[in-house]
Amino acid sequence: MKIGLCQMKVCKDKKTNVLHAIDMIEKCIKKGAEIVILPEMFNCPYDNKYFREYSEKIEENKMGRTISTLKQCALKNKVYIIAGSIPEIDEKDRIFNTSVIIDDKGNVLDKHRKVHLFDIDVKGGVRFKESDTLTAGNKCTVVDTKWGKIGLMICYDIRFPELSRKMALKGAKIIFTPAAFNMTTGPSHWETLFKSRALDNQVYMVGVSPARDENSTYVAYGNSLVTNPWGKIISKLEEKENILLVDVSLEYEKEVREQIPVLKHRREEVYNL
Repeated sequence: MKIGLCQMKVCKDKKTNVLHAIDMIEKCIKKGAEIVILPEMFNCPYDNKYFREYSEKIEENKMGRTISTLKQCALKNKVYIIAGSIPEIDEKDRIFNTSVIIDDKGNVLDKHRKVHLFDIDVKGGVRFKESDTLTAGNKCTVVDTKWGKIGLMICYDIRFPELSRKMALKGAKIIFTPAAFNMTTGPSHWETLFKSRALDNQVYMVGVSPARDENSTYVAYGNSLVTNPWGKIISKLEEKENILLVDVSLEYEKEVREQIPVLKHRREEVYNL
């Protein structure tokens, strides 16, 4: 299974962002990618003041331009696409931070609304409050694909080990995580969190960030990466815009789980939450 990661720079023009995403997806496809993932808020600057303006519907009969375009790309190229995330507006006028999984026939398999909203205030660092604009999702998202089950979460969700553990118990072998860590949290926590969740659950973890833009109001860390079930970073980008192609082996994952059967050794009667 070959995964393509698109660490793209996001600008203030939605149409430009969507076309740029398509271009990067197609570059991954030319290098053999079978499933391609985009970053968090890839069609929109990561800033509360833009979320409502850039928001779109994500319903089968009311599909906004961003996801409609990606559906066409997936069908045309026979590729799976994890559509990073975009601001979604629902029938109650609520805004969500939402990721969509599209299969190689252009069908939307499922969507994940960010469960844990990024409300932080780090002394001497970054302050951001997604809940000023966004509504939290309430679902653990695990989807069947032709390779098996995959999990999907968004950025801050990774800090809550219960969510990824639930995905693993539901059968997820890979957990995809579009994310936009910043220059306060990224250098300190990015790699550690992906390695930890990979070790906790003996899964592949895939993290895709926007490219770093020092002129943005929110400066993303970049450093998109893939960690394997042994907790090792097997490939990583730096801060600049780029694509990354990574082969993953579900047979290797099976080997790790047989050698150290962590999931089998759980004792829920002692620490059931």
